Amino acid sequence: MAYNELIKNFEKVRAYMREFYVYGFKSRTEYDAKSARSYDDERRRLESWLGDYMRFTQTPEGKNVFLSVDSRVTRKNPFYKAWKAKSFTDGDITLHFAIFDILYDPETKMTLTELIEEIDQRLSSSMAFDESTLRKKLKEYAEEGIIRMEKDGRKVLYSRAPDTDITALHDVIDFFSEVAPCGVIGSFLQDRQPKHPELFSFKHHYITQAMDSDVMATLFEAIHGHRYITVDNLGKHSNEVRTVRLVPLKLYISAQNGRQNLLAFHEKANRLNSYRLDYMSNIRIEDEICKKFDALRGALGKAEAHMWGVNCKWNIKHTEHVEFEIKIEDDEQFIVRRLEREKRCGRVEKIDDNNYRYVAEVFDTTEMLPWIRTFISRITRMSFSNRTAENKFKADIQEMCRMYGLDGGAAQ
Repeated sequence: MAYNELIKNFEKVRAYMREFYVYGFKSRTEYDAKSARSYDDERRRLESWLGDYMRFTQTPEGKNVFLSVDSRVTRKNPFYKAWKAKSFTDGDITLHFAIFDILYDPETKMTLTELIEEIDQRLSSSMAFDESTLRKKLKEYAEEGIIRMEKDGRKVLYSRAPDTDITALHDVIDFFSEVAPCGVIGSFLQDRQPKHPELFSFKHHYITQAMDSDVMATLFEAIHGHRYITVDNLGKHSNEVRTVRLVPLKLYISAQNGRQNLLAFHEKANRLNSYRLDYMSNIRIEDEICKKFDALRGALGKAEAHMWGVNCKWNIKHTEHVEFEIKIEDDEQFIVRRLEREKRCGRVEKIDDNNYRYVAEVFDTTEMLPWIRTFISRITRMSFSNRTAENKFKADIQEMCRMYGLDGGAAQ
């Protein structure tokens, strides 16, 4: 049976994309969340969008599929194609083109009755629309800014909004679509642009963010309106989905791996928590406004002074001390500049011309370990109040020495 490329529920497609392209590559036999037929339908739909980037490998467990994207060649996020496949009825698409065929020019203005008469005449009774249907459609388009409504006495006149010339902004739009949150908006604008030289390519291109664009847009709307949300959230250490009620406060995007997190107040638990956007689904914005939103944002601002990543707490007195010293050569001031650039919530102290100290008070030392490891050959002294984290750091160094046949830094 043929599959339909158009989709009604993007959440289903997002779930398949996340399962195969974010969490890991699975074979058909390993994927047991849906039936084999559902798997095949969704796989073929994804292939229609991403076929140019899909590769396959044969393993003892079966054939696995994965994406292969060369950032030197691919300048546009291929995942945006998924957002451009939407289901619609015959009536929806017919009414859409009928409206804009009649209101082809911004100077053409008509009342609702005149539009109905003109549509009936053009369709020749092949499809009829009542005033209620047309009024709702025009109101929807007016909210999107593509139809204008103006009063003329007791009458309401409808006209098409004038087009905006964006040809001079192609470089801005190209950059926005690949870098900014909800960049898929820029991708829709790119489709309206004439061909032009593309200036940008990206070494670190976090294309899977596109799948969470709808989630992020909904969260922005809730934050802007100071609203509560109810969301289905997949547990970090289990496959259990829990429904939680939150006050969304701020969105964090990692510059290292592109991962997107929501910092939110869990009112029932009275905690500040972080939630990964790719674990969230079915977000519902509530009508209730959070009256203490500004106070919560203020408390988050104080907590950020001790956040290295997204681990946050209310009590800023319960922090962990992190301190290490590095030694540089006379011509290695770029190391100091890097420390200053990447210090985040810490500070850099000069001991002498060749020795510098980094000091921070953070909620979670373990979040810092990957960054501290990048200075491993220059560290001369370290002191963590979290002894477990310090011992883990030293154990990793010892294990590295063992793997490379070293003992105390001397080759065997």
